[in-house]
Amino acid sequence: MYAVIETGGKQYRVEVGMELEVELLDGGAGDSIAFDRVLLIADGDAAAIGTPVVANGSVSGEILRRDRGEKVISFKYRPKARRRVKKGHRQELSVIRISDIVLDGKSAAKEYAAAEQQKQTERQRLQEAAKKQAAMDAELAAKLAADSKPAKADKAEKSEKAPAKAAAKPAAKTAAKPAAKAATNTTTKASKADTTDKGAAKAAPKAKATSAAKAPRAKKSE
Repeated sequence: MYAVIETGGKQYRVEVGMELEVELLDGGAGDSIAFDRVLLIADGDAAAIGTPVVANGSVSGEILRRDRGEKVISFKYRPKARRRVKKGHRQELSVIRISDIVLDGKSAAKEYAAAEQQKQTERQRLQEAAKKQAAMDAELAAKLAADSKPAKADKAEKSEKAPAKAAAKPAAKTAAKPAAKAATNTTTKASKADTTDKGAAKAAPKAKATSAAKAPRAKKSE
């Protein structure tokens, strides 16, 4: 709901809770004020237009403080007369807050308060839901941390056993290599001995044959 009011020769569009500066009004800070000239009040699709003011509507507000506007410079000049006048002006203002708009007995302030209450309850509900979710997340994190501890212990044991295995493997390899070399040396020596024996056996018959062939020739010469 909003309204259009007239004060100080100017028109303002106002809503509940809105703060605005108007020309100086009678009264001090904290005083309540009712605006006589209400030109229009609109509530959703319905609107009441004044002729010139709305008869069944009213707008009330509260004076917050007194203020002054920005300085306005007024300069007058008349040529060939040596007349120059410079003046400054700061308008006196009143800062007001709109407290209520009423149309046909329906108060905008009550609707605004109900909406704020609903927002607050909704905010509280969301905060409670967020707290519950945070508690559930903390519980889940603690459970995961507890489950991860045995796995870390198993990894630590495996890491401790791994160096021992790594140390045992090189020792076994180093011990096995000399034995393998010795075995290969003995087999090569044995194979060489067999080849020398076979060569000697082959050479012996040839020597006998040559001696047998030469012997008769020597007898003929005798």
